[in-house]
Amino acid sequence: MVSGIIVFIIAITGCIYAFQEEIQDYTQEYRHVKPREGEFMIPSKMQEIAQGELPDKHLHSIKYNEGDRAAEAIFYSFEPEYYYIIYMDPYNGKVLQVTDQFSGFFRFILDGHFYLWLPHEIGQPVVASATLIFLAMLITGLILWFPKNRKAAKQRFWFKWKEGMKWKRKNYDMHNIIGFYTSAIGIIFVVTGLVWGFQWFAYGYYTALGGEKSLVYEDPGSGKAKMTQHEKPIDIIWERMKQMYPTASSIEVHPAETDTSSLAANANPERGTYWKIDYRYFDQYTLKEKSVNHIFGRFDEAGFADKMARMNYDIHTGAILGLPGKIFAFLVSLLIASLPVTGFMIWFGRKKKAKMAQPAYA
Repeated sequence: MVSGIIVFIIAITGCIYAFQEEIQDYTQEYRHVKPREGEFMIPSKMQEIAQGELPDKHLHSIKYNEGDRAAEAIFYSFEPEYYYIIYMDPYNGKVLQVTDQFSGFFRFILDGHFYLWLPHEIGQPVVASATLIFLAMLITGLILWFPKNRKAAKQRFWFKWKEGMKWKRKNYDMHNIIGFYTSAIGIIFVVTGLVWGFQWFAYGYYTALGGEKSLVYEDPGSGKAKMTQHEKPIDIIWERMKQMYPTASSIEVHPAETDTSSLAANANPERGTYWKIDYRYFDQYTLKEKSVNHIFGRFDEAGFADKMARMNYDIHTGAILGLPGKIFAFLVSLLIASLPVTGFMIWFGRKKKAKMAQPAYA
């Protein structure tokens, strides 16, 4: 019952969060710019302007989107924890909006989905454990659903309600029929969610698919040949990425974190999903490309298991199938949220019936 309450919260917050990108695009004008002729401002100048807005914060990356969308100067740190995005006009560097990504309505919803609004170190294992229990409930529920004979099967695939039928029977049918049709998708949601919930599950899932790389991001590093350092290397990498990915939906360039870090860059060929992103790394002094042995590398070097691991977020949200996939995920999540409710009603009815059936003693 407790895990059912948690699953209800996870499913409802997942429904609300499903269209956060579309809702924010519609309501936040600063995410858009008027497309016009001309080149985008180079990253070093964008960095200089953005750093002036948040001088005491660390710039993580500059992300260029399509010509009708604002560029993003992303400031992120794990310790101390903060996450800001400065939306800027990519043509002239004008600051359009400074946003704190750890505040606002959708951040509140996401914290509920991931942590139940508890401290992260408490909420994350609670949500993951409840999700694992829900996986067992889905599997055992399918086993219990399986009809014993043809007559019983007639009421397991669709509603056949007769006039005067009691609400308890209707509730039971709703739980069985909705549970059957949502279980397969529900298991997909649960498995993709557990990948974030438990490290052992993520590695087990990836390994079972044949994966051999690391799931943990690791910077390949740079040498210390400072005598060969280029002036404003981030601009050179930006120009190089533009030539390699002329039709990309977005290109993101990362300044070197330290004097031994690499310059990272990535390009996404399509808006709305993340699994096809091509990740590239370059020595910050020689600008030679560096290879990595984790899944966040070049897309053409990704195997089946690597691609499945990359797809995890897009599958979980339904974005892998575009807007129709998100709508489908929204509806299925809504139906999944009903299962703990109808299941509780069945449990409560049986418990009440059992209590009433107990013999009275003198």
